[in-house]
Amino acid sequence: MLSFLSVCGLILLALATAALQRWIQNRKSVPVPVSVNYHLTRKCNYECGFCFHTAKTSYILPLENAKHGLALLRKAGMQKLNFAGGEPMLYPGFVGELAKYCKDGLGLESVSIVTNGSLIKPKFFASYGKYIDIIAVSCDSFNEETNVQIGRGKGSHLEKLEELRKMCRKERVKFKLNTVVGKYNFQEDMNETITRLDPFRWKCFQVLVVAGENDSDKTLRNATRFTITDKEYQQFCDKHSHNKCFVPEPNNIMKDSYLILDEYMRFLDKGNNPSKSILEVGVDSALKAVFWDEKSFVERGGIYDWTKEGNRNPETNLDW
Repeated sequence: MLSFLSVCGLILLALATAALQRWIQNRKSVPVPVSVNYHLTRKCNYECGFCFHTAKTSYILPLENAKHGLALLRKAGMQKLNFAGGEPMLYPGFVGELAKYCKDGLGLESVSIVTNGSLIKPKFFASYGKYIDIIAVSCDSFNEETNVQIGRGKGSHLEKLEELRKMCRKERVKFKLNTVVGKYNFQEDMNETITRLDPFRWKCFQVLVVAGENDSDKTLRNATRFTITDKEYQQFCDKHSHNKCFVPEPNNIMKDSYLILDEYMRFLDKGNNPSKSILEVGVDSALKAVFWDEKSFVERGGIYDWTKEGNRNPETNLDW
């Protein structure tokens, strides 16, 4: 017969095994945040009519808090960070210092910035260019009147775009274009200008409506005025898909394939309630509160050659 101590030992072993199994299962259910979009501000100097991250607050984290949050993400597996907004370059010092920290302090493979391009100065490149892998400029038309109609600036957007393209070439920062395809530009032929600008990636998004952000006249923006049918979006894609840089993102792929961190470092859930801040509950708990479609992330080309040296770590992958 087993002694009392032996029985107690077996019970403790069983309990420990069960706890370990629960821990392993829990870890398997938490995705690796390999690529994160940090929308550090909702403020913007443009008024794009379809914007889905509108200026409902003017909050921006203190620099040290933001660094702490990025360190948590790095520990959880982040390899690439993208600064977005709003317009992130309203705060060039904040973005620059975080980019420097991401490279020198955290060793990230890639740091990128999505910007309308109107506020980046040569001084920023001189101070922080070496920490930036990619500059992605938002441009929805190569007809200035169309940009103004959309809300993309007041008439000098294309001039700023050309200046920024030259700066990226000079500083050897990868140049990317982001275009939102909607009612006012889906019939435009952009091939000639795309060939001349030669972006390494050109992402073309179908206008996306997000509940509570841009879905009606009651929200700060109303993207329903810009929406197009899937067939109309496909017409645009068919006209431009021969460009090697072309990356289409229709609504069904775009909606849940991005990990978006807001100005409080909460993960957003595309119209649903956001997670609690990673600064409060940690990365794993915050990730569990939202849905991220990892399969769509990969299918849309979410992992690519994202360093300006072209030396992305071949071990950067996800366990599906």
